[in-house]
Amino acid sequence: MDIREVGLLESRTSSIPGQRVAPPGAGGNQTDFKTLLQERASAGLNFSKHAARRMNERGIAVDSQLMSNLEHAVEGARKKGARDVAIIGQQGVFIVNVPNNTVVTTMSQDDMRERVFTNIDSAVLM
Repeated sequence: MDIREVGLLESRTSSIPGQRVAPPGAGGNQTDFKTLLQERASAGLNFSKHAARRMNERGIAVDSQLMSNLEHAVEGARKKGARDVAIIGQQGVFIVNVPNNTVVTTMSQDDMRERVFTNIDSAVLM
């Protein structure tokens, strides 16, 4: 380690042992991470293997219009603080984990009769 590096390390430590003080301007990393997280969330929905299998079994076709509607519904739920949402539309119900941006399961209209939804905190009607 170079003597100049030692000086830099000493200037970043506080008087409390084990506590580090960030150099000026280092707070920008938090904003960068937040931006990265938001970009990741808005990158589009993912479908779990379970959801993909259910869609095939139940004959639910996903086109660009449906994807757009689902993404819009998830974004609306995210703004309201939802974590697990049931998105109910003509094609069926899509249970989405909002923080992970992942559709975890689906049901067709025929499968929805007399069904109970658990472990959701929100519902969005499409």
